[in-house]
Amino acid sequence: MRRPRWQRCFGVALVAALGFALASAADEIDAPPEGGPSVGSRIAEIHRHVQAVLVYPDLARRNGIVGVSRIRFEIGHEGRALRIEVVHSSGSGLLDRAAERAVGDASELPWVFGRLEIPVRFALYPQRRRGDLADSR
Repeated sequence: MRRPRWQRCFGVALVAALGFALASAADEIDAPPEGGPSVGSRIAEIHRHVQAVLVYPDLARRNGIVGVSRIRFEIGHEGRALRIEVVHSSGSGLLDRAAERAVGDASELPWVFGRLEIPVRFALYPQRRRGDLADSR
């Protein structure tokens, strides 16, 4: 049986109002505090923390294994990573496990709402930027 038109219109208006309220709440949660760092800068800081504690497995280094593992996790209010998982493998179990360990070992991470996904890079040589080429001559 089909509902009367007023009930269908009321349902659509209610869904639209709820969607607007949820979007506004999400903006408030994700907005940086007055004068505080943006979400992008907090994620960049998290990435730096993880890369700083990363330990390149000796066996992988000796065998020239390189790659990038994508790790997903949340940050608890105490600044530690929770529910850590590999979402895209580097192709090496050694590197993936080392990436998970690095995320777990990183501490005092800035809090970000929701689940994050960051790349953890394993490279035998530091990556050069365009300006670094002139410095090496």
